[in-house]
Amino acid sequence: MTDATRDPSARFGTGQTALVVVVPEAEPVVGWLRGDLDEAAAYGVPAHVTVLFPFLPAEALDATVLEALRDVVGAHAPFDATFAGCGRFPGVLYLVPEPDASWRALLAAVAARFPEAPPYGGAFDDVVPHLTVADGQDPDVLDGAAAAVAPRLPVRTRVREVTLLVFDGERWRRRADFPLSPDADAAGP
Repeated sequence: MTDATRDPSARFGTGQTALVVVVPEAEPVVGWLRGDLDEAAAYGVPAHVTVLFPFLPAEALDATVLEALRDVVGAHAPFDATFAGCGRFPGVLYLVPEPDASWRALLAAVAARFPEAPPYGGAFDDVVPHLTVADGQDPDVLDGAAAAVAPRLPVRTRVREVTLLVFDGERWRRRADFPLSPDADAAGP
């Protein structure tokens, strides 16, 4: 798909929001593939693990919501993560974050605090932490992408914050960051 044929409004709505953990260390490993194989990358979404999508509409992001985000995210200690292998959903290739217990605790806590915004609109019973490399692709494309990524792994990161992204009708833009707290119990809430 060329830039001229892309219509961001077909996939994303103006004012739609997402909570993510940006993983800049993954960009040299998967950024070149994401640009071609994950439409979200074309609209400014960096390599990331989703915490909650879709989140609340942008117009609902008042001081009370932002403070609640600071509180729920700040109840978690920073943690290390390694992406050493690939996983798949139908049409999707992703990097698997390990260990996943800290990810799952963070995702579950944010979702529990905002039940009006269920992860992925409530489409899945089990929300699996993942870093998307390719989305909406045929199995042979996913096979090629997996083969290209595997020798570049692992990717290591330290999770220190959750980022709020807002879609402005053309691109996803960073609106705020919410730090995990070094003073939080390492086991999480």
